Amino acid sequence: MNWIILIIAGLFEVAFASCLGKVKETTGNEMYWWFGGFLVCLTISMLLLIKATETLPIGTAYAVWTGIGAVGTALVGILVFKDPASFWRIFFICTLIGSVIGLKAVSH
Repeated sequence: MNWIILIIAGLFEVAFASCLGKVKETTGNEMYWWFGGFLVCLTISMLLLIKATETLPIGTAYAVWTGIGAVGTALVGILVFKDPASFWRIFFICTLIGSVIGLKAVSH
């Protein structure tokens, strides 16, 4: 169950990073709504990470959490914010996914 909580925490990390991207693109009241979304997603992500680390090793949990966030945010950047999708960028996203899966596989 804590692995599922950790995955959800990682998805909220993607959400708070995406909200930051939208804050940068907007002005006025809309900017404040995105900033509010950032704060909510950040809080949820951190609380879920704390919950997951009650039984998972902190090093593994943190690495998986940041890996999910990094991969998810890179993909959102490519799909939503029109960041470049070069071969090397996709290659290293894939190696990061492999590393996260490897950490999960060797954790007890």
